[in-house]
Parts: sequence; C-alpha cells; structure tokens
Amino acid sequence: MPVRNRFAELQDEITAWRRDIHENPELLFETHRTSALVAGKLREFGCDEITEGIGRTGVVGVIRGRSDTSGKVIGLRADMDALPILEATGLDYASKTPGAMHACGHDGHTAMLLGAAKYLAETRNFDGTAVVIFQPAEEGGAGGKEMVDDGMMDRWGIQEVYGMHNMPGLPVGQFAIRSGPLQASSDEFEIVVTGRGGHAAVPHEAVDTTLAAAHVVVALQSIVARNVDPLKRVVLTVATFESDSDASNIIAHTVRMKGTVRTLDPEWRDLAETRIRRVAGDIASAFGAQAELIWEPGYPVTVNWPEQTAHAVEAARAVTGNVDDATDPIMPSEDFSYMLEARPGAYMFVGNGDTPMCHHPAYNFDDATIPIGCSWFAELVERRMPAA
Repeated sequence: MPVRNRFAELQDEITAWRRDIHENPELLFETHRTSALVAGKLREFGCDEITEGIGRTGVVGVIRGRSDTSGKVIGLRADMDALPILEATGLDYASKTPGAMHACGHDGHTAMLLGAAKYLAETRNFDGTAVVIFQPAEEGGAGGKEMVDDGMMDRWGIQEVYGMHNMPGLPVGQFAIRSGPLQASSDEFEIVVTGRGGHAAVPHEAVDTTLAAAHVVVALQSIVARNVDPLKRVVLTVATFESDSDASNIIAHTVRMKGTVRTLDPEWRDLAETRIRRVAGDIASAFGAQAELIWEPGYPVTVNWPEQTAHAVEAARAVTGNVDDATDPIMPSEDFSYMLEARPGAYMFVGNGDTPMCHHPAYNFDDATIPIGCSWFAELVERRMPAA
C-alpha cells in the first residue's frame, strides 16, 4: 500500500504540530512543553492509556487494536529534544529560544509518530497493542536508557521496538536500513598531562607539558592505524587541546585534551580505552610528565535485529517501494541503541532531501517526509499485527 490517503489529508495539521515544536525547542530532559503537547494530543486522539514522566519527561501512549488474539505488543519511538545551536534558517517559524533549535529533525520525528498515533487510534485496524514512545534527551542525555531503566519495556510488555530518523542527502521517499550494526558507539575521554611549569627561556628547568601532550595527540592516531583490524571501523578524534597558560613566555604546568572514540564493534571499545591509557601514560612519561585518562562510556552500538529489519523493510517497500536494505553504517551514535539492547527491533532512515546535514544551524526537516514516515509507522503495526 502506498502513502496512505489519510496522512495526505492530515499533512497540514501534522505540519502545524511540527512547526510549533520547531518554534519552541527544548533541550535534553527539559522537554516540558513538548511532552505536555504530546500527552495532550494523545488524549485528544482517544488513546487508551497515556503516561507521563517515564524517563523523567518521556511520554508513553497505548493504543489497543480491535482485537487482541495475537497478544503482540509493538513499540514505536520518536525523540523530542533539540540541540544547543543558534538557528540560522530564517524561517518564519524559527526557534524563539536563543541558542536552541531543532537541528536534527526530532520535531519531525515527534510529529510523524503523533500522526501515526492519531490514525491508529481512529482505525484500530490491527490485532494487538501499539505503544507509542516519545523520548527526551537523545542528544547526549541517554534518555532512551532512562526510559528503559524506568521499566518501560516490562511495564507495557513491549515485544518489539522500532524507530526512525530522517537523513539529509537521501531523497524524500527513500528509506535506508541494514541488519546488524547501523550506528557507532560513542565514548568520550579526557587526558590531563601534568609536568612542571616554568619560564620559556629556561626549558631545561621545567617539564614541558605542551610538548609532551602534542606527542600524545600524534601517538594516539597510531591506535586506529596499528592496533585495529583494517577491515573494522574505528574513529578516534582529539577535539580540544588547552593548557593552563595563555602567555607566550610560560611553559604550562597542565594540558588537557578531550576527544571521542566511535566504533561499530564493542570489542574495539575496550581496546581503545586500554590503548589510550597506555599510549598517553607512556608517552608522557618519556618526557618526564604524567598523564591521567578520564574515560566516559557513552551510547552503545545501534544494532538492528535481522528479523525485525526484514519487517521494517517490508513496511517501507509497501509505502514507497524505494528501500536500500544494505546501506552503509554511519559513525554518529544514537541512544535508540539502549532500546535495541532491551528488545528486538530495528532503526530506519528516511530521506530528508537535499538539505544541510543534521546539527547544522541551517538544517530544517522537510515536511514532505511527514506522510511517508507516518505511513511507515502505521504499516509496521498493521503488518506485524494484522487484524483478526
């Protein structure tokens, strides 16, 4: 079945929801207005159960089908939070909150799942239960983990879970997915190199932490080049480098650097931490300095389950017929990974057209994608739980 006529009829209404959310962005767990809007809409649609405050500010809605002989419960997830970016789109519905904007399309994800919820509550043409999940704090706050840890999966008996993210550069109407690793893990680290500060004119009386730290930065690149299987994907980036002095004639006492490690294989997460600690410590020691590693584990690898990926592909083919089911994995991370660790499921990309990339101040979600995404969510429910 192609894009459903009902979503074409609802497109203006759903677009208005999306633009209202876009105009009023909220960060991390502070999605109070957005969460209230979502809960209010779910009540208006006649959902059987609406629960707020899951994972702090998450919202869960339950929609029961006309029958429940299957006993199946399918979860559908959208993220709600924005990014700390100053918007540069010039739109008439641009962010009214300085320094915050929906630069990743979560406004669109929320609107599409709301549209699907409205349709499913109207038709109930399925045998089982659909659970719609609206999550805060995807952008660095691990809101997905918070909702799982809050007992969401067990409380509503969710058996499978599906999510969707827009993809700039992919034509509107095209879907992309793969079984197995789809998005990378994301760990952060800080290295503090300590030596002995002094006068730049007498370096032999100091321990030059800047020189030692510079060698650490260069040596860290050998980890990917010489310790990782060349056929695997690992990205190690040192993103900041700062000393405790800003004078040209002072040798700093301390240098701090921060970075991130991305990989598609949990094995290499452990290796990266071990090797960073060893390389930084030994290199610094060679210069008479010391290095301390502060390791902050982040989101795990987003791994699509094979059977659920096949279901996601079937639904996408029914909607537009345009599906890349062996797309390349990407290195940005996604906290839907926590939900996929808790239950079988799959994560799908949907085209956003020729727009600036996500996290760019000129990015904007393409509203032409709305009926396509809504149709995919609805198709999944009706295919996985066909009406008795």
